[in-house]
Amino acid sequence: MIVAIHQPHYLPWLGYLHRMARVDLFILLDHVQFERRNRQNRSQIRLDGEARWLTVPVQQRSQKESIVDKVVDNQDPRPWGTNHFSTLRHAYREAEHFQTYAPALRGILEARWERLVDLNRATLEFMREAFEIRTPLARSSELGVEGAKADLILNLCRAVGADGLLAGFGGSRQYLDPEAFASAGVRVQWHEFTHPEYPQCGAQPFIPGLAALDLLFNCGPASRALLFKQPGERELRAAA
Repeated sequence: MIVAIHQPHYLPWLGYLHRMARVDLFILLDHVQFERRNRQNRSQIRLDGEARWLTVPVQQRSQKESIVDKVVDNQDPRPWGTNHFSTLRHAYREAEHFQTYAPALRGILEARWERLVDLNRATLEFMREAFEIRTPLARSSELGVEGAKADLILNLCRAVGADGLLAGFGGSRQYLDPEAFASAGVRVQWHEFTHPEYPQCGAQPFIPGLAALDLLFNCGPASRALLFKQPGERELRAAA
C-alpha cells in the first residue's frame, strides 16, 4: 500500500489533489504544530490578473498549538466566509463555470466553523467530489503515533501498514532518507507533477499554483481530465 502524508490545507491547490489521487491512502497530518503564513489557513486565487491570498482568521493562543486544536476566529462583525465568497464571486465573475460550483461552495464558506481542521476537511471534500477522487483519508491525530520529522512519517507508515510513501514538494525532501525507509520496509517515491495550463479568465499570463477552484471555475467538467491525464501520465487507479 502506498500512502501520502500532508497537513490539511484550506482550499488546496492542484498538486495536493494530484498526489492524493496517486496513492492508496492519504493521511492528513493534523496533530503537528500549526504553521503561520502557510497554506493551512489560506489559499491563493486569481484576482484582477494577480495571485491574491484568501486567509481564514484563526485565534493565536499558543505558538506550539497543533493544527487539530486551531480555532477559527469568528469575532469579526462581517463573517470572513461571506467576505471570501464575495471575493471569489468578483474574481471569477467572467469564468464560464463559476455558477456551477458557487452554491455548494457558498454553503461551506458561510457556515460557522469552530475548528480549522473541520473547515479544511469540508473544502477538501468539495474538491474531491468535483475531481472525483476516491482515495480513502485518515487523520494522524487518530492514529496514536508519536515522533518528529522522518521518525513521525515512518511511524505513520507503519501504523497503517504502508510499504510505500509518495513524498511531496516541501521540506520532507530535506530530511527523508530513502535508504533508511527502505531498510524499514517502506519505499520512498518522489511525487512528480507538471502543472497543467488552461484558459484563465482575466488578463494573461497564466498563473500556476492557485487553489484548485481556479481550474474548476474556468474549465468545469473538463477539469479532471486536465489534471489527471497529462501527457505521458498513466491512468490513475486511485482516482478512478
